[in-house]
Amino acid sequence: MSAAKTEVEYEAGRQRLRLLSTAGPGLGWIVLFLLVPSAVLLGIAFFSADDYGAPVLPLSVQPFQQVAGFSLLGWDSGNIVIFLRSLQQAGIATLVSAVLSYPLVFFILSRPASIRPLLLLFIVLPSWTNQVVRTYAWLELLGPDAPVTWIAHHLGIVPPYLGLAPGSFAVTTGLAYNYLPYMIVPLYASAEKLDWTLVEAGRDLYASGVKLFWHTVFPQTVPGLLSGVIFVAIPAFGDYIVPQLLGGDKALMIGSLIANQFTETPDWPYGAALTIIMLVLTGLGLIGFRILTKKIGGGEEAAI
Repeated sequence: MSAAKTEVEYEAGRQRLRLLSTAGPGLGWIVLFLLVPSAVLLGIAFFSADDYGAPVLPLSVQPFQQVAGFSLLGWDSGNIVIFLRSLQQAGIATLVSAVLSYPLVFFILSRPASIRPLLLLFIVLPSWTNQVVRTYAWLELLGPDAPVTWIAHHLGIVPPYLGLAPGSFAVTTGLAYNYLPYMIVPLYASAEKLDWTLVEAGRDLYASGVKLFWHTVFPQTVPGLLSGVIFVAIPAFGDYIVPQLLGGDKALMIGSLIANQFTETPDWPYGAALTIIMLVLTGLGLIGFRILTKKIGGGEEAAI
């Protein structure tokens, strides 16, 4: 009896060791570079700021009051406007990415299986370059002398001698471009497993065009779409590079506002409080997204 018990304990120990060796490095990375910095920021958020913006005692909740818009001069809605603008830009960029991804995904699926990985590589390849370089490229493409801006001038969208950047349109374009591969890859994974017999059945019932796509194709790609929404919306909401370079003062987003508190106008406790609030909102968004996913039957692929 004791020998059998020893064997069971030995096997359980081996399983724990195997789990630790496989999941341990990832868990250690998360603890070291996510949980520990978040805990440090949470602590800084409850300090006061000295004349140079550094955290000092006494402890205070004033940074969180500043986040809510309260200051010595009264209440201001500026932070709420920035939060809403960040949500709007992230939402539009996600929608644009989804709209562009569907035709690209089905174009790839229509090619021979031997070259599909190569086509996916071409889509992912630009994201291997530095985001700053790619964003500067869009700054040139949307500048005053660019062909796209010339068309916008003649359509009356922007006045002469002004470019499409900086501005909200440039930020949306930059975000959608930078995060488009993160929408395409999970959507392709779902579309590759499509049950084409359902599509044929829809055709037999005289469905075509939008109706055929909406009733036979779209429901089967929902898991990939929901995963893509997560991969695009969350980083786009807190992005810093794109709003900073393509938006300037015309399209300030939460990422730029936080960065400014640690660089240009130092106020570390205020910046830390902004970061914590952004993380809380992101977590609440993920929880709400998980509930929505279960209700619409997104499946395990899209579950958080």
